Amino acid sequence: MGNVRALVTGGAGFIGSHIVDALLARGDHVCVIDSLDARVHSDVPPNFSDGVGFVRADICSSSVLSNTLSRGVDVVFHEAAMVGLGKGGADAEEYVTTNIIGTSRLMRAIADLPRQSRPRVVLASTMAIYGEGAYICRACRKPRGGTRNATDLERSQWEPRCDVCNQPLEPQAVTEDHPPHPGTVYAISKLGQEYLCMTLGREADVSVIALRYHNVYGPRMPRNTPYAGVASIFKSRLLAGLSPLVYEDGNQLRDFIHVTDIAQANLLVADAPPGEVAFQAYNVGTGRPHRILDFAQELAKTLAPSLAPQFAGSFRLGDARHIFADTSKIARLGFRPSVSFEDGVSQFAKEPTRASPQVVFS
Repeated sequence: MGNVRALVTGGAGFIGSHIVDALLARGDHVCVIDSLDARVHSDVPPNFSDGVGFVRADICSSSVLSNTLSRGVDVVFHEAAMVGLGKGGADAEEYVTTNIIGTSRLMRAIADLPRQSRPRVVLASTMAIYGEGAYICRACRKPRGGTRNATDLERSQWEPRCDVCNQPLEPQAVTEDHPPHPGTVYAISKLGQEYLCMTLGREADVSVIALRYHNVYGPRMPRNTPYAGVASIFKSRLLAGLSPLVYEDGNQLRDFIHVTDIAQANLLVADAPPGEVAFQAYNVGTGRPHRILDFAQELAKTLAPSLAPQFAGSFRLGDARHIFADTSKIARLGFRPSVSFEDGVSQFAKEPTRASPQVVFS
């Protein structure tokens, strides 16, 4: 499109920096707000080009948000968030502060602008809000929930079963109308972000689009941190000479999507006619599920063929068994992922992840 004035919150981070790259590549004007949180960044300013305005600040800073938006912004890509599984209740307040309060202040700063100057908002959401994915019973042939309890997991009964006939459930692609059932503090806070943005956006006549990212991987992922994704954790272990550690039996299905495709999805919905996309949520994935074990094995092929994945012999309460995307809704806007699973994982193995001051492997 070109000549769009974009604000990317969290624009120095993993996904945000790729959105910045995609915007610059087509000639847009970009400003970034990022706190450079030490848990996922080294204390070094990002190496942005001269054309990027960079503001180091917390997303909860109302004055920074107001000052930045007052300079003129057409679209906000809201990527700033505390991400990942974290430490459960120990950092619940931080999730609420960054993801909920920060988002409410952003929406307030936008609403305070003259009506004609209010930018649309593209919100980074997540498939984690669904909790478990979608299932049908192999015997009843009816949709069922896939909730698992600690007792089943302690017995290594990994697959969800029908609550009517106790037969195994068959995983299905999850659609955007799947009922949310977040199982972690992070997921709860992200669902709250969606509700906040949609509600406050309607009140202020601000177009909001939520993109529910599935398992994103690629260059610049944070590593050596409890907030990293499974792809980065597998890679960090391999680079440290350790086998990837797989929970349960490794047959969990996920939709792994390369970060460059995520960036293109953001630009696609930002450019779409508002009447077509406003106040809509979209899954962003490939629509092609792979096992978590497949990812670990594919990475090991390139990085350390002698290090076969190892099974932890345990589970993490709150993890979904199977969740992968039905992408037909965003496909109707023209979205087509361009990076295959095999090519993407091979590239990821060779590309640098982003160092963090924390080290969790000994």
